[in-house]
Amino acid sequence: MSKTTRVLIVDDHALFRDGIASLLLSHGYEVVGEASNGLEAVERAREVRPDLILMDIRMPDMGGLEATRLIKAEIPGVKVVMLTVSDDEEDLFEAIKSGAQGYLLKKLRSEVFFDLIAGVAQGEAPISPRMAAKMLEEFSKFGPGRGEADSEQDLTDREEEVLQLVAQGRTNKEIASQLVVSESTVKYHLRNILDKLHLENRAQVMAYAAQRGTRRR
Repeated sequence: MSKTTRVLIVDDHALFRDGIASLLLSHGYEVVGEASNGLEAVERAREVRPDLILMDIRMPDMGGLEATRLIKAEIPGVKVVMLTVSDDEEDLFEAIKSGAQGYLLKKLRSEVFFDLIAGVAQGEAPISPRMAAKMLEEFSKFGPGRGEADSEQDLTDREEEVLQLVAQGRTNKEIASQLVVSESTVKYHLRNILDKLHLENRAQVMAYAAQRGTRRR
């Protein structure tokens, strides 16, 4: 990363916040604040304007999903990654619809956690392998043609290829390698996909593909 990523940690367990803060600091991140519930998270986000928020889902007073919606409405540029014990696919899809950039389970090993969040600044969508598998399971239920009428504009063949690979959790670098194009070309196609499908981020593209299916030619 070209600059230090400024992180806000939101969780109702103080010991967990302390542990994550120590890990983040040891990996070169800057912890700019902590919050114990969604209400505090909204206030702290306004104050410190972090680059990344690690957000729990189940918290007193206000949960992480509602807090994410409020924060993204007010500070759309902030990246929110859910960090939770919930492996419920409904929570996953609701988080992504709320504007979350990613969804990670607390049981992840630390090295996997840092591998996954490293790409957030470049627009990658960190999702725990178990949750990604659930999305792909949903994706596999849909046959060709499902979802064609949902987008206002048809995707090009290349855009559909990129969409399929994003749905599989591939990074821009991996997609570029498979399609034998540059990473900037992948980013160009991804921007077009977001515009045509009226989506906000990569995680929403993955959810769209998993829930609705994509047209295969």
